[in-house]
Amino acid sequence: MSRELYLECASGISGDMFTAAMLDLGADQEVLRKALDSLNLPGYQVKISRVSKSGLDACDFSVLLDAEHENHDHDMEYLHGRDEEPHTHESGCKMSRSHEHSCINGGEHNHSHMHEDEHNHSHIHIEEHGHEHSHANGHSHQHSHEHRGLADVMVIIKNAEITEGARKTAVRIFEILAEAESKAHGVSIDQVHFHEVGAVDSIVDIVAAAVCLDNLDIEEVVVPVLNEGTGFVRCQHGMIPVPVPAVLAIVQKHELTLHINHMEGEFVTPTGAAIVAAIRTKDKLPEKFTILKTGMGAGKRTYERPSLLRAMLIQETETDKDWMYKLESNIDDCSGEALAYVMQRLLEEGARDAYFTPIYMKKNRPAQQLNVICAEADIEKLEEIIFMETTTIGIRRVKMKRTLLKREQKEVTTSLGKASVKICTLPSGKRIYPEYDSVAALSREKGMSWQEVYRLIVRECDGNV
Repeated sequence: MSRELYLECASGISGDMFTAAMLDLGADQEVLRKALDSLNLPGYQVKISRVSKSGLDACDFSVLLDAEHENHDHDMEYLHGRDEEPHTHESGCKMSRSHEHSCINGGEHNHSHMHEDEHNHSHIHIEEHGHEHSHANGHSHQHSHEHRGLADVMVIIKNAEITEGARKTAVRIFEILAEAESKAHGVSIDQVHFHEVGAVDSIVDIVAAAVCLDNLDIEEVVVPVLNEGTGFVRCQHGMIPVPVPAVLAIVQKHELTLHINHMEGEFVTPTGAAIVAAIRTKDKLPEKFTILKTGMGAGKRTYERPSLLRAMLIQETETDKDWMYKLESNIDDCSGEALAYVMQRLLEEGARDAYFTPIYMKKNRPAQQLNVICAEADIEKLEEIIFMETTTIGIRRVKMKRTLLKREQKEVTTSLGKASVKICTLPSGKRIYPEYDSVAALSREKGMSWQEVYRLIVRECDGNV
């Protein structure tokens, strides 16, 4: 049975929250470090640490930008329009801001003004990339930043030393983001530029997310719903409503389920939505499953609801009775005697059912389609019988899930003698099914019709089983 990743987005999702959750699930930090080194991007450091959110231990993945690339995306007063100017850093350097929705920023990143309650952790790993830039006190942060279009980003990802699976995922996430921003801003996709923080931040975030997911060898990803807040957030051009237009574009295009939790704040970032759109394979959890491992990824913004993304590696709980296989073959050059014999053999060797359906094949030849229902353990044996006893040269195999009524086999005593019955339980009560062989034997013995014996058994058993 395959492992599945379940993302519980009760507090939304962003790029850094997702990567942190994957690291907490066991993604290899050394593999991630080598992948990010191969990007050859300047101006940032990566910090992986532990933080406490509402008393819960979580992994924190932070892209720390140098002064030239800083965006300070977690100045909550400024972000939600309560301050007209961004806060001043302790060094006296006034921080310029460019929120994610003007440039496709990577997510909720932890910078030098991180909230005090998130400082209480021990660093696990710190990696430095490029060179740090020093700024004197009072130096206004007015730098000319790089602008990269989607094609430029694709070149960086193409040249990165990452697996093909990770590369494919990273490319897909960026394509989804660019398409969403294109729609939100009313420009062509080649006019969308990942500028300022997007030049470094979003590339690191998205490549990290893709590398960690690939490293965990995830086959299926289940995301039932994205929980989002309300209100407004500040972007380069002013205040915009939550959910922001890029998130709405992704949700609409990729048919993601969105739930508004009526708390003020932006819980789902465009990068987070794009990651879900790129990797989600299912929107419903298995009916029954076991949890193999749980990971917790922390966000950086402070809202009424703690910024946490919980990820679980799960495995569907199955029994052999839940699944059956259908073996199917079209046969147009086999005698009726041979087909009758093969059906008998198949049933004797464990087939749950076998039947023929009249069909017309190529050149209007009359033929029979042989269908065999069986358990997985019997497939090889039954296919060998079909090949040996018929003229077919190919068998199609289909896995099917079935729904079973609760049932039991029981021998009952009736006025005619003992009979074997099957008792099935429905919401409306029990239902009795006398077995054919018992009915036939009593019919011959008592000289009664098959229908009379069948009804008598049901009548005498009804209410007594």
